[in-house]
Amino acid sequence: MIDAVILDLGNVLVFHDNEKLFGELARAFHTTREAMRERLDGGLWDRVNRGQLPGDSLRQELVSRLGYDVSPADWFALWNCHFTLHHEMIDLVERLVGSVRLVLLSNTHDQHVAFLRPQLPVLERFEGLVLSCEVGLLKPERAIYERALALAAVPPARAVFFDDVARYAESARQVGLHGRVFTTAAQFEHDLAELRG
Repeated sequence: MIDAVILDLGNVLVFHDNEKLFGELARAFHTTREAMRERLDGGLWDRVNRGQLPGDSLRQELVSRLGYDVSPADWFALWNCHFTLHHEMIDLVERLVGSVRLVLLSNTHDQHVAFLRPQLPVLERFEGLVLSCEVGLLKPERAIYERALALAAVPPARAVFFDDVARYAESARQVGLHGRVFTTAAQFEHDLAELRG
């Protein structure tokens, strides 16, 4: 039996189009998509997700590095422009409330959370949220899965973790969780029904 479902945020409860994000940021900072990707991939992304550039700090860092100013309000809109809600999945999760313990586990930035949380009221009915920017840990580090399990308050073998990234699902299996690669809401429903017997 599965008593707890631990879910990723991006490409599970919400879709994120990183190509759109890099394109919009590149336009705002007068650079290329490739240059913007290199800026974020070159160690900055890790700091963002670990909570080392909270709030407006990331905008200030990019303004300093790239030399073009973007207002805080414009930045917030840009930084979150690539999200859309995955309504089919949200509906499925809402139906799970009360039948299993629900936990969110995500590598994310606090401004993404500030943007998305009001649009996802179902999160208020979760046992808790493990957000990389708050705990300073990242998937696939073992400790972040252990945080999620502590909130779920069930043995690892009685919990399943769904993530769209295969190596993060595999890392969950290393901790003893059932790890599943998320693809579609229909596949999620099938996998969960199979696990719950």
